[in-house]
Amino acid sequence: MGRDGLFDCLRHYQLLVPNKRSYTKTTDSRHWLKKYPNLLSAKELTGPEQAFVSDITYVRSGQGVHYLSLVTDAWSRKIMGYHLSKDLSATETVKAMELAIRNRSYSGTLIHHSDRGIQYCSAVYQRLLGRNGITASMTDGYDCYQNALAERVNGILKHEFLVYQAQDFAELLRQIKQSVWAYNELRPHLSLGMKTPAMVHEKASYR
Repeated sequence: MGRDGLFDCLRHYQLLVPNKRSYTKTTDSRHWLKKYPNLLSAKELTGPEQAFVSDITYVRSGQGVHYLSLVTDAWSRKIMGYHLSKDLSATETVKAMELAIRNRSYSGTLIHHSDRGIQYCSAVYQRLLGRNGITASMTDGYDCYQNALAERVNGILKHEFLVYQAQDFAELLRQIKQSVWAYNELRPHLSLGMKTPAMVHEKASYR
């Protein structure tokens, strides 16, 4: 019996461990700020740093709920920037993008794709993109699948790396730093031909 057959059997006899149903809202897209069209859906990527995808997820420590902002290169799957904060303000979220810009290795046009959350539509975030010649792109309406890659990276970090709850914010930040390094440098991806994101990103010679 294969893996899928085994899970079908366990599900039929109600032997699967139920998932915890815990939800913390990180996206507020019902606001008056300008939203931008989805440019990534029609973009054919040929190398790294042509498109970054961004998202915010929540993570917990013994001190409560914190918020992790991630910026990932859509071609190589490499996490280019991250920032852990205690609130969902745009001034905190933008710090992940600032780090991603500092970590760039290639020049050329760049699309920044995100959901329609108020942090990404904010003046502080859009000014940063404008100063660096980066074009904003956002999901259409409330379709989360249009930012699926960013959400998948969130899930990998939370469910494969951050499996033990940190005691406090400082310990959680250390865990995230170690996890981002391990994700980029050690974790192979089937979609990358079983190479790591760092290998694919750094060895590209498309320009």
